[in-house]
Amino acid sequence: METKTKVPKIEKNWQIKDRTYMLTGGKAPLSWTIQSKHTARKPLLWFDEELGEQREIRYASNQKSLFVDEQKGNATLAHVVFLDGILEVPKHQQSLQKLLSLYHPKAGEIWTEIDEEAEAMDEVDNIEFELEALNLVKSLDIEHLEAVMRTELGSAVANMSTKELKRDAYLFAKKDPELFIEVSKDEDIKLRNLANRAVERGIIELTDDNTIFRFANGKKIMQVPFDQNPYGALAQYFKTDPGVDLMKSITKKLS
Repeated sequence: METKTKVPKIEKNWQIKDRTYMLTGGKAPLSWTIQSKHTARKPLLWFDEELGEQREIRYASNQKSLFVDEQKGNATLAHVVFLDGILEVPKHQQSLQKLLSLYHPKAGEIWTEIDEEAEAMDEVDNIEFELEALNLVKSLDIEHLEAVMRTELGSAVANMSTKELKRDAYLFAKKDPELFIEVSKDEDIKLRNLANRAVERGIIELTDDNTIFRFANGKKIMQVPFDQNPYGALAQYFKTDPGVDLMKSITKKLS
């Protein structure tokens, strides 16, 4: 009676399916042959933690196992060749797949498996992020959009028309939807934008060294804490009792 070979832990979640492999680093030579058997000059070994020993690897198309100590009879050796940087391995070639995915010491270094399911999931996530970002552009009020775009364009937003602002917001949302969503959901972004607009319109002033906000008459509003963004600091000040009154006054003057 034939003894059933124990399945190594590394194969615990192995799935039987067609697999595609690609050379890393954008390499795509007409052909690229990888080492597929152990020799004294060029070792090809896998350390079996369960057995506590190195095991010789030899890929043979007529053998179920990659390990020499489990192979029986004559071994039909076969070359493993990438063509134009790609190697497609059907699901019935399990030993070759396992060599390329699990056991070869160069797996993940010289080549990598193309996980089409994972790539599809990533693409779906990217599309959904993009849709969410584009819908945000459509739903946000113009003041909020201006606040978001100020993080990208700086003070240039002050001279843009509504159409120009929306156009650039759509472009930003399409280019980097995840960042657009993150910025638009920043609870302080509208307050920072208000601070920027107030300085641009001359309602308040920021000293040249970015350390003090003051009114146009020179009266000090607040000292910017060390190592903080001045507009971020003023946004936080707007949340205090005296800051709320200032924020209301600025909002009224800007309207």
